[in-house]
Amino acid sequence: MISRHPTSCASMAEIMSVLFFHTMKYKISAPRDPSADRFILSKGHAAPILYAAWAEAGLFPVDDLKNLRKLDSDLEGHPTPRLNFVDVGTGSLGQGLAVAAGMAYVGKYFDQAPYRVYCLVGDGEAAEGSVWEALQFASHYKLDNLVVIIDVNRLGQSEPTALQHQMDVYDARVKSFGLHSIVVDGHDVSELVKAFDEAASVTGKPTALLAKTYKGRGFPDIEDKDNWHGKALGAEGEKIIKHLQSQIKNASPSVRVSPPAAPAPAVHLADVTLSSPPAYKLGELLATRLAYGTALKKIADTNLRVIALDGDTKNSTFSDKLKAAYPDRYVECFIAEQTLVGVATGMACRDRAVVFASTFAAFFTRTFDQIRMGAISQSNINLVGSHCGVSIGEDGPSQMGLEDLALFRAVPTATVFYPSDAVSTERSVELAANTRGICYIRTSRPNTAVIYENDAQFQVGQAKLVRSSANDRVLLIGAGVTLHEALAAYDTLQQKGVNARVLDPFTVKPLDEAAVIQHARVAGGHVLVVEDHYQAGGLGEAVLSALALERDVVVQHLCVREVPRSGPPNALLDRYGISANHIVSAVDRLLRL
Repeated sequence: MISRHPTSCASMAEIMSVLFFHTMKYKISAPRDPSADRFILSKGHAAPILYAAWAEAGLFPVDDLKNLRKLDSDLEGHPTPRLNFVDVGTGSLGQGLAVAAGMAYVGKYFDQAPYRVYCLVGDGEAAEGSVWEALQFASHYKLDNLVVIIDVNRLGQSEPTALQHQMDVYDARVKSFGLHSIVVDGHDVSELVKAFDEAASVTGKPTALLAKTYKGRGFPDIEDKDNWHGKALGAEGEKIIKHLQSQIKNASPSVRVSPPAAPAPAVHLADVTLSSPPAYKLGELLATRLAYGTALKKIADTNLRVIALDGDTKNSTFSDKLKAAYPDRYVECFIAEQTLVGVATGMACRDRAVVFASTFAAFFTRTFDQIRMGAISQSNINLVGSHCGVSIGEDGPSQMGLEDLALFRAVPTATVFYPSDAVSTERSVELAANTRGICYIRTSRPNTAVIYENDAQFQVGQAKLVRSSANDRVLLIGAGVTLHEALAAYDTLQQKGVNARVLDPFTVKPLDEAAVIQHARVAGGHVLVVEDHYQAGGLGEAVLSALALERDVVVQHLCVREVPRSGPPNALLDRYGISANHIVSAVDRLLRL
């Protein structure tokens, strides 16, 4: 408590003691047991009191708390799943409740088990819109196994919160969102016990426990005072500790933890497969987004724990194919993409489900914070972005995902699939379902030709050589619609007497660097990359990175270099320099170097 955020911990001390030693049911021997109650500390800066609760419960020695924030300790400044009692990383505020709602959804509708989910939210982070998105989700799906505790301690980091201690306003707001609301003195143990017991009896709606508390409770000359957020107590520390110790009536209480009420069902998430192989004809025109929907339904055929989520774009991403077949395994998150990703993260926790969440590629940009926290949380979620690039056409730049590859390539645990036809898309879905970490599948709106045989084999990090000859002079690399533009350019180049080889990377991350280097050398060191994406961070820069130390290799990069406008897809590909004609011209220039 002498380290960081002691005042934020003090405001919730009684809440934590009641939760951990009266209300929650869990196992000390297995903190993340599937049958146990879940607790999400959304206000992650109060990590020290979470660590103290588990130490007091007997999970590890209390003396280990002295290692808080040290480099060689997993007791970090904010919780992460390096600790066996933490489900997700928190601390980027406003995210914990969506995760908790995802956990509660699985508990109520899939596990149908009695475990409950508790999420403690700070009043400061309640200014985040994502908190209210999550409350709306929880209310809509009647998650009566979810309790959100708002620690209303009045003070933010730099000044008082907007509502301070206006408990009536908090009460009215959560009730307007359809929650059962209980206002309590957050420092009165008996009130807290009654409130949590009441929440357990509520049916048909989640409960919000609104706790009026004081920051720095029990700290002489600091309680309810501004300018103490995140500060170590310094010279005041010893005096405060002695004061707190003088308040203890029972110095060595017997700690008892209640075990889970009933076991959660066993689930099997490994070896997810398509119920039938791809069944397409070479040359058949089909959008990869449609093939995604087909594959999603196929893996749901073979595994009851495949769940699809969408943000009201299911008839465009084609996740509605799963909904049509298995409506109980489709979850509509409406137009609330931050909640979409947060709920997906919660659903996947403790290996309870194989989760696919889809929307337009452009809209994942507003969820980047949830995605990066998903990486910190060691989450296994699959995100699918359709309508990428200028090739979507007339809808215009607000709908064009042109930054998504850069976003996901920056995420350390991400695998980035960019399939180019229906066959490779189906295999992307199958592979993603079995790949740990965050997977992103980029799908396209236009119909494109099937170029692979139905029995073609695909692997993460393994590129496909689509065209080649013994005397190729240039390597063309494209993905999605631009692979097909490269194939059209290949035909034109052949007519001009220029032999080229065409490489489909299949995954942009990890990129098959060995294949890129090998084929670049065979093609005389002339490489042209074309992509329906902005210059920064996409396929082109991945290839440039792979070839950075290669001698005598020149790379030409065709990409979208300005904010585009509406127009027919083919016209936009040509206007922004990524069509077959531009590829041919670029090859001419490249070979003259």
